[in-house]
Amino acid sequence: GTVEAIWAEAGNLRYEYYISMENPETVLLIDSWDNQKAIDVHHASSMMKTIIELREKYALYMTVERYISDESDVSGDDKFIRK
Repeated sequence: GTVEAIWAEAGNLRYEYYISMENPETVLLIDSWDNQKAIDVHHASSMMKTIIELREKYALYMTVERYISDESDVSGDDKFIRK
């Protein structure tokens, strides 16, 4: 129920897990939030306590990469994107 609760949080746009076919112990999490305030509220929620407890219980380690949307003109990318 953790994922469903995060999906229901205000400002959550995406929260998805993907398991590597080459290394089933590697999981990719992609989450997207409406704004920094929504992320801050999420990080301060009791849900994060649950996530931290799960990380400790299963000795999970993580690497974080943060990407911020670039609102500049990307019209040149159209030739690479199939819609």
